[in-house]
Amino acid sequence: MSLRLGLLMLLPFALWGTAMAAMAPLVASGGPLLVAALRLLPAGIAVLLSLPLFGASARVDPADWFWFLLFTLVDATVFQFCLARGLAFTGAGLGSVLIDSQPLMVALLARALFAEAINPVGWIGLLLGLAGIVCLGVPADLLQHWWLFGAPVPLSGLLGGGAGWMLAAAVAMAFGTVLSRYACRHSHPIAVTGWHMLIGGVPLLLLQAIAPGRPLWPDWTLPEWGLMAYASLLGSALAYGLFFWFATRRDLTGFSTLGFLTPVFALLSGGIWLQERLTTLQWIGVCLVLLSVVLVSQRRRFWEPSVPETLLSTGGSG
Repeated sequence: MSLRLGLLMLLPFALWGTAMAAMAPLVASGGPLLVAALRLLPAGIAVLLSLPLFGASARVDPADWFWFLLFTLVDATVFQFCLARGLAFTGAGLGSVLIDSQPLMVALLARALFAEAINPVGWIGLLLGLAGIVCLGVPADLLQHWWLFGAPVPLSGLLGGGAGWMLAAAVAMAFGTVLSRYACRHSHPIAVTGWHMLIGGVPLLLLQAIAPGRPLWPDWTLPEWGLMAYASLLGSALAYGLFFWFATRRDLTGFSTLGFLTPVFALLSGGIWLQERLTTLQWIGVCLVLLSVVLVSQRRRFWEPSVPETLLSTGGSG
């Protein structure tokens, strides 16, 4: 795999992580429905307008309509609402950590549906990624109780507030990642991406219009509109276009596991923009996440070192 291709594969997750920090301060004033809708609608228009650059048709093949509509509902409407709703109660970094448990779900779904192999190195990497997410997202006193038999800590707060919404978003994104393959069987993936964002944002905007006390045009400052534009045009249009293009062409488990890096970008950008700070335990989690990405994305290289380099760079099952 070339360095340029590797950076392009990493870019969607960097944009998602920083977009989380950009959206967090907007949810309080605009509400989750409006922020989710404004992230999707302009992004969908931008992606569809870019189709001539790729020589792609904007038409979604009728044979894909069922899977496309299901993909739109799950990955656009449900996912974006759960994400924005969760941001109202969690920080950008913690929220991103909870959402990006989805590569574990994607790996299992890809194994069941597409027979993508997960060799022992890949399983070790997935377990390390899960351990890293636990270190990043679970309160330290609860971990101390689990591992050191410290004072009892109630579990009621573990999924309280925005955590449950973020995990729901993770489930929606995992299923959306798998559904993207079915939705793009006869249609161009970038066209499907654009339409799914545009159509998926409409129900959110309609719900915002009928919600009492919620304006359709928030009283944001110019810098706040700039954050919204960043989250929509870069954090959605560019990021989703790249993500689903790669998801339909690369090894799904290895590529989606790069999502473990999204919390790293979210935590770093949250620290810069929102003054969120990492604890020692969270830094341990970051290191585990980085190691998991290396192991899972390069699992065939480590497990089958005799396979030629040209074959390793082509993706697919193994």
